[in-house]
Amino acid sequence: MANLSSLIMKVAIMWEVCACMFFEVNFVIGLSVTGFYVRPQQTIFVDPSGKMGNFTTVQSAIDSVPQGNSKWVCIYIQRGTYREKVKIPSDKPYIILKGQSRRTTEIVWDDHENLAQSPTFTSLADNVVVKSISFRNSYNNPVNEKNPRVPAAAARISGDKSFFYRCGFYGLQDTLWDDEGRHYFERCTIQGAVDFIFGAGQSIYEKCSISVLGNALGPGIAGIITAQGRTDPNDLNGFVFKDCKVAGSGTAVLGRPWRAYARVLFYNSNFTSVVSPKGWDAGSFSGHENKLTFSEYNCYGEGASTSQRVSWEKKLGWSTVKELASMAYVDPDGWLKDQPY
Repeated sequence: MANLSSLIMKVAIMWEVCACMFFEVNFVIGLSVTGFYVRPQQTIFVDPSGKMGNFTTVQSAIDSVPQGNSKWVCIYIQRGTYREKVKIPSDKPYIILKGQSRRTTEIVWDDHENLAQSPTFTSLADNVVVKSISFRNSYNNPVNEKNPRVPAAAARISGDKSFFYRCGFYGLQDTLWDDEGRHYFERCTIQGAVDFIFGAGQSIYEKCSISVLGNALGPGIAGIITAQGRTDPNDLNGFVFKDCKVAGSGTAVLGRPWRAYARVLFYNSNFTSVVSPKGWDAGSFSGHENKLTFSEYNCYGEGASTSQRVSWEKKLGWSTVKELASMAYVDPDGWLKDQPY
């Protein structure tokens, strides 16, 4: 009976991996709902049990990709919780990380000594695709009374042409470091309480869930969703939230500036009552609000009333909103293929 049970288990695992291989092939050759078409030259499997994969950790799979890689490599990650820090170095572009689902494939670590070394996941390379994986900094997420709130990032994205689909980013402060480069996040969940989407990326967040953990801050303390880092009026970077939902607990402003010319637009998004009536905060740039581009356009929901917004919120015209919210803002040269716009 023991041998029979072992055989059944092996067959079940093989069937699951083969089924996922079929799904993966469909994803990369054109049947994905996102329309993102890439053809990997190689597929690597990660299985924490060591039974069916080429590697047992995500980092060891990335390490196997040669420096200067110029062909798409797909790293398929079996379901499970991977307690490790993961980094894609700048000299390893054209990597696809594919989990089984955001709920079942998770990479977790708890660094927190300083912002630079804290991210659970760091992507420094250009041309990176990540699908159906969650990244968590567990120092403050789940929220606990044991650890004080400090900057503890779940992910840092610094490469150009990075695409995240159905991914999760979980932290409390500085969750998603959208550092630099052109990025597109579709149907992702980003959770936190303070500056939890920050950086100087040139990014569109479409149909994403922005989850505020405002109750973790204590009575009367408002959270802050974004802290954008545009330093010059001629810089192209900024955060655009399109068809997103802002929900959660407590209350939060939509953003405050990290740098003097911060730019954030919420377009056609659903604001629950978690959004503070004043909308935005000037932070340390009080008195220089004229340099900031914080704006809302065609948003709706209980928290969307602009009657009590700060007086310096920018009122952008449709032509500017359309330019920022179009795929051309992050994809002027066609690196994202056939997106459904």
